[in-house]
Amino acid sequence: MTDNELPLRDFDEESEETDSETELLIRHTGSSIEAAIGNGNNNGNGNNNGHRRRKSSTGYGGIGGIVGPSSVGSGSGSFLGNLFSLGSAAGQIRYRNERSRERAKYSNSNSSGSASRDITSDHTTGASATKLAQLTQTGAAGVDSSTPQAPYVSTELGAPNGIGSHTVIDPENGSSTVFYQNNRRRSKSRSIGNVCKMCLCSCWKRWFRPRELRARTVNLGRPNTEKFPPNEIRNQKYNFITFLPLVLFEQFRFFLNLYFLLMALSQFIPDIRIGYPYTYWGPLGFVLMVTICREAVDDLRRHQRDHEVNSQKYKRLSAAHGTGYELVPSSKLKVGDVIIVEKNERVPADLILLRTSDRSGSVFVRTDQLDGETDWKPRLAVPYTQKLCRDADLYNIDASFYVEKPQNDIHSFIATFCMTDGSEDTGLSVENTLWANTVVAAGTATGIVIYTGCETRSVMNNSQPRSKVGLLDTEINGLTKVLFCAVLGLSLVMMMLKGFGGPWYRYMFRFVLLFSYIIPISLRVNLDMGKAFYSWQMQNDDNIKGTVVRSTTIPEELGRISYVLTDKTGTLTQNEMVFKKIHLGIVSHDADTFHHIGQIIQKLSGNILQQQQQQGSLSSSSSAGESIKPIMFAGNRMRRPEGWREWEAVRALALCHNVTPVSDEEDNRSVSTASTVTGGNNSPTKSVINIEAPGSTDTEHQYQAASPDEIALVKWTEQVGLTLIARDLNTMTLQVKTATEENDILLHYQILQLFPFTSESKRMGIIVRESKSGQITFYLKGADVVMSTIVQYNDWLSEESGNMAREGLRTLVVAKKVLTEEQYNDFEMRYNAARLSITDRVAKVAAVTESLEREMELLCLTGVEDRLQENVRPTLELLRNAGVRVWMLTGDKLETACCIAKSSQLIGRNQGLHVLRSVKTRTEAHQELNQFRRKQGHALVISGESLEVCLQYYRLEFLELATASPAVVCCRCSPTQKAQVVALIQKHTRKRTCAVGDGGNDVSMIQQADAGVGIEGREGRQASLAGDFSIPQFSHIAKLLLIHGRRSYKRSAALSQFVIHRGLIITTLQAVFSAVFYLSSVALYQGFLMVGYSTLYTMFPVFSLVLDQDITSETAVTYPELYKDLSKGRSLSYKTFFIWVLISIYQGGVIMYGALILFVDEFIHIVAISFSALIMTELIMVALTVRTWHRLMVLAELFSLALYLISLAVLHEYFDWEFIWSYDFLWKVSLITLVSCLPLYIIKFLRKKCSPPSYLKLS
Repeated sequence: MTDNELPLRDFDEESEETDSETELLIRHTGSSIEAAIGNGNNNGNGNNNGHRRRKSSTGYGGIGGIVGPSSVGSGSGSFLGNLFSLGSAAGQIRYRNERSRERAKYSNSNSSGSASRDITSDHTTGASATKLAQLTQTGAAGVDSSTPQAPYVSTELGAPNGIGSHTVIDPENGSSTVFYQNNRRRSKSRSIGNVCKMCLCSCWKRWFRPRELRARTVNLGRPNTEKFPPNEIRNQKYNFITFLPLVLFEQFRFFLNLYFLLMALSQFIPDIRIGYPYTYWGPLGFVLMVTICREAVDDLRRHQRDHEVNSQKYKRLSAAHGTGYELVPSSKLKVGDVIIVEKNERVPADLILLRTSDRSGSVFVRTDQLDGETDWKPRLAVPYTQKLCRDADLYNIDASFYVEKPQNDIHSFIATFCMTDGSEDTGLSVENTLWANTVVAAGTATGIVIYTGCETRSVMNNSQPRSKVGLLDTEINGLTKVLFCAVLGLSLVMMMLKGFGGPWYRYMFRFVLLFSYIIPISLRVNLDMGKAFYSWQMQNDDNIKGTVVRSTTIPEELGRISYVLTDKTGTLTQNEMVFKKIHLGIVSHDADTFHHIGQIIQKLSGNILQQQQQQGSLSSSSSAGESIKPIMFAGNRMRRPEGWREWEAVRALALCHNVTPVSDEEDNRSVSTASTVTGGNNSPTKSVINIEAPGSTDTEHQYQAASPDEIALVKWTEQVGLTLIARDLNTMTLQVKTATEENDILLHYQILQLFPFTSESKRMGIIVRESKSGQITFYLKGADVVMSTIVQYNDWLSEESGNMAREGLRTLVVAKKVLTEEQYNDFEMRYNAARLSITDRVAKVAAVTESLEREMELLCLTGVEDRLQENVRPTLELLRNAGVRVWMLTGDKLETACCIAKSSQLIGRNQGLHVLRSVKTRTEAHQELNQFRRKQGHALVISGESLEVCLQYYRLEFLELATASPAVVCCRCSPTQKAQVVALIQKHTRKRTCAVGDGGNDVSMIQQADAGVGIEGREGRQASLAGDFSIPQFSHIAKLLLIHGRRSYKRSAALSQFVIHRGLIITTLQAVFSAVFYLSSVALYQGFLMVGYSTLYTMFPVFSLVLDQDITSETAVTYPELYKDLSKGRSLSYKTFFIWVLISIYQGGVIMYGALILFVDEFIHIVAISFSALIMTELIMVALTVRTWHRLMVLAELFSLALYLISLAVLHEYFDWEFIWSYDFLWKVSLITLVSCLPLYIIKFLRKKCSPPSYLKLS
């Protein structure tokens, strides 16, 4: 083998064992240089000038690099090229840094020690001596490679760093190889370290790395081997392992608790111990115990609520059971399970719809829990599985579903249904799905689970529950840091006065411990107990019955709310549509005159019956080729009888819709023969109405539709005497009510065409043929904006629709057009041709349909109201007067949102309404925002898509305009967008927010807000369970904020400042005492006196401040303007804090100096006088702070005074019994107390008279 054929692959074959045990440094000297030059001269031409030097990638002249000789001819390009390639390949081998340093160091020592072994003449090659010997033997000139010779081996023990070396000299070519032996122990320890690192990294990736979302294949009827998340709803913050660490972390994250933990730990050091350790550990342990118990109770309640939802049983298909299914809780469902969801049941996981009880394979679902829309959504089963005879046959087919990876888009879905027999695959969309937390509106649905737990659409649109910290707690945390600086400053002053001689740091720390009571640990205890009391008051208020406080940590937040963000459906409204008004052009009817329409229908029923009899005789006598002419109300309009307008309007409303009458089989006690059954026995859309015995007037009808508006219209037609009793895909049957129910008339219609409602067209239509007369009529209804150009000229539609809109009603314009047989046949031909068009199909179909929508006869204008929750209007008025801005975030349509905003008076009567049109580009957003900027005082209406564009390009500008607007309505908002809006308001305004909702689509918004309020209503309990507060109706939010929020904030502010004052005054006493008595670091009050001061003697009066109230409930609701002052945070601020600091310094100085001046004999008298005056001062200060006395406050004052008097008689260790009963003790304590409290009372009295607060002016 020649030099041109060097086996470079050998360098890549070095094993880990070889690499760890030996390091190779190969040097070629003597004949190897000559052989290289000789070979180079033989292989090419050139001279021997020019020097070339190349370093290895490892930084030394070893493996992976070439250090050229001093004289190498350029003609040796072929050999050197191979040699350099060899070095480059070897340089890719990964070496550890430690070996590189050792090898480089040894190379440097060799180069400096021996000129004969000059490193600049060394050539580095390979990985082992044997390989090198093979390479050099084959490359040497004039050497017979067939006669191997034993190499010369020498051993050196004086290698650097204690590493042994072996030198191998090849006798044939004179090349030498040096082997360095590495430490095996180091290699093994390094291997163990690598294994540990790999294990830790693997555990971290498995436990803490977020799960990778990917597409999946779900087998039908076969188990799925891949693991997926459990199907559990979890609102808990902790589990059994993380509870204690997370709770302690949350507590010691507060500076107050962390400070006292350090102080308590310092008491284990004897040199700096002051008093007894229990004086520090007792209060700290009590605080932690209260907090742990409260968090445990709150999280246990969440666990119980989650368990209740997760335990809901569902039918899962199982071939092993005789019934064909088994009942399993929703938490046990897995991907691939086939389950049955009954009517009005919550869908427990994301499903693909396989079968329905309706033969058409359709089912209606309610999605208001998911997207906030009240419209019922039709869903379609997979065509292949719907054709099966029964559910059990699903396990007999070999099929699978390939579904996309989980994502949070609830409006799109991509999947494929595959049969293993090679048949054509079926594409699936969102119409074939049932998302979790939707509700089956009618019938029964069978579906296969594709996403569970945290991978469902509803959960992915929700945010994780976070631990909320109130603004008051944050402010108090800041004040404690100021107090800590005061402790350090006071201790430093004492040390400067004392001098820094000796162990000054020990004295310094003792002073810090002595003054540590300036930061009262009892503050956390009092505040937590106060919050628990506020929560109890909220839950037991008779005016807001049903209120539940689920988070007892933030009741004060309700007193400082600046923005209320509310859902619409089920929160402001009851999600019940009520037909309120109909206008016929010349006359208008409302709820008071609807019975007149019913009377007109009954009068016309005789004409209808006579017409049917005449048409029946005509149809029997007519020939096959003759058409039947309609008789009733036909011909000239002037000859139409009285009441034709009412009849035509009612009939149009009863026919122009997409409503299907339904009933449950178990409710069918008796069925009238007038009803017509069109579905099968298992069909949920069969047109059966429940009618009692003949002659009874008690009827019960149930309808399903994609819109509750249509149901309201059909129910109204039933109320006035025209009832929809049967419908399928091709026919519809109406029942006309007569004076005697035995003679009720049936009208049969054939459905020829149906044009569904779309957000683009804003209208829906239907073409029907009356069965007996054969008359073809095209009915159309839609928004007044589009219908005004379709109907014939009139002078009342625009005005009346505006009047209804101002009343908050949702308006619909109804029109009709009678078609001849020729007209309809022509339309049908053109319509079918347009539907078969490959290009521009939608535009062509719309053009053909619009050809009919010309010069239509206007029948009526209807007004439907989405019934509001009780007392919504006065509640919103109260919030607006209280300075709270209300935003409505809904997933519903823009028109519906505007109607509710007007009807609920979310937008004031004097306020304008600016609708931000749909924007998709930066330029459009800029123009719309500029236009809105010119409209000061207008409420803003914006869609979710436009909101995204505005936030993307003009975030700050939009937020400035929106937050300055009196009200904002965001429609078509996704659950994620709702939470984003809340977060943006919090970040931009730094104000407190409150989110109110009742559906699963509101959970993210509720959890993001500073105070989340869930309403427990007909939409379920998910929002109620996730909220910090739960109320039964929206009107309770006013009392929750104006009364309980105000009291919680005011009481906590007063309580916290008084507790701080209690610590400041005793610290002042200690500082004066230490300064007078030669700057000694000795405690003034020892042992039990310090513990009793903050517990037995003052705890009850101070805590009784939670019963205080500045105004009554009636005044708070009557004058909501008083709430505006709370958002400014004046009850607890640095101004009020420093006022209490001055009060504490004054009172502490008076008590201590008074006791020092008045004492005569012993030091124990100073303790007795000062401590007694301190207790009396605290009790009097509580009395001066109270604004409204409660009997429990008086009892607390007397009880604490009695306890102290008993202590004077019992604690002989701290008090002199004879001195206590002396007259001197009494007058000295009274004088000191009077001097400390009287000036403060005078100042408070003068301030109340000269500058009273606003609430005192009202009372």
